[in-house]
Amino acid sequence: MVSVVLRDGESQRNLSKRFRKAVIRSGVLKEKKKRRWFVSKNERRRLQREKAIRRMKQKRRGRGRY
Repeated sequence: MVSVVLRDGESQRNLSKRFRKAVIRSGVLKEKKKRRWFVSKNERRRLQREKAIRRMKQKRRGRGRY
């Protein structure tokens, strides 16, 4: 659970900005989007395999992060 404490003299706008950043950093939204629909094990494996192939192609072209 993400929580943010109001600082002395801090506006509500800054508090909400800090809260949004904390939520993004914690990965709550990413997890929620991932669990939005059920994905079978077979589908998950297929997606991981496709993602790995894309990574390898980018790496071969020299545009990867590695």
